[in-house]
Amino acid sequence: MTAIALFGAGGKMGYRLAKNLKGSRFDVRHVEVGEAGKARLKAELELDCVSADMALAGADVVILAVPDTAIGKVAASIADRLMPGMMVMALDAAAPFAGHFPERPDLTYFVTHPCHPPIFNDETEMQAKKDHFGGLFAKQHIVSALMQGPEEAYALGEEIAKVIWSPVMRSHRVTVEQMALLEPGLSETVCASLLVVMRQAMDECVARGVPKEAARDFLLGHMNVLGAVIFEETPGVFSDACNKAIEFGIPALMRDDWKTVFEPQEIADSIRRIT
Repeated sequence: MTAIALFGAGGKMGYRLAKNLKGSRFDVRHVEVGEAGKARLKAELELDCVSADMALAGADVVILAVPDTAIGKVAASIADRLMPGMMVMALDAAAPFAGHFPERPDLTYFVTHPCHPPIFNDETEMQAKKDHFGGLFAKQHIVSALMQGPEEAYALGEEIAKVIWSPVMRSHRVTVEQMALLEPGLSETVCASLLVVMRQAMDECVARGVPKEAARDFLLGHMNVLGAVIFEETPGVFSDACNKAIEFGIPALMRDDWKTVFEPQEIADSIRRIT
């Protein structure tokens, strides 16, 4: 049986992983330093925690379900107990991309991250519809990368990834560099920033007299229909008026060189700031 040492098992992310791994074919050893996390694992999942030494003894895989800023510190603290051939799994590309993993060519490094449940989905159960993050009830896609290690190790990493992010639809294989383009580049630097601007625009309409509920309903509804057309979820075209608004709106809102956020140095700088 494949043994997994799950570090950060009682944290926000680790708890979801512990819940999904429970009852799987894997022998999971849970490591958590916070008393609240330990108590939650025991009370809600009936899971006991063990020391790092006990978890690592004979482990095949180590999952670091800890914040990006702590991955380097945690990885360094256990580096001398990682046996050759072990797989170390991170849940985000930032720290591995930034070089926060030990320089150990004898280890396998695997990175996986959820795409989160898509806006356009077929969920009908309310629990799933309200599971915006994913990993509990709503189906989602995932991305994974084999950073280093034998090619045959990818199959095990992907199998674990499908369990911890379940229920999973599509599983995409990418490189760590490509994952860094997706996050922080695409999802945070671009998408999150533009969504904040959209919220600020809604607030501006409210400040100018539009009832908040009306402004919110109007914006979210238009995000739905405009997004469906732009992302080819449904066939359709915009009106001449809408196209004209876009033609004048983009230059007013975006710098001409905004795509430089995807340049390798800017991605590296962004990850450095994060980690």
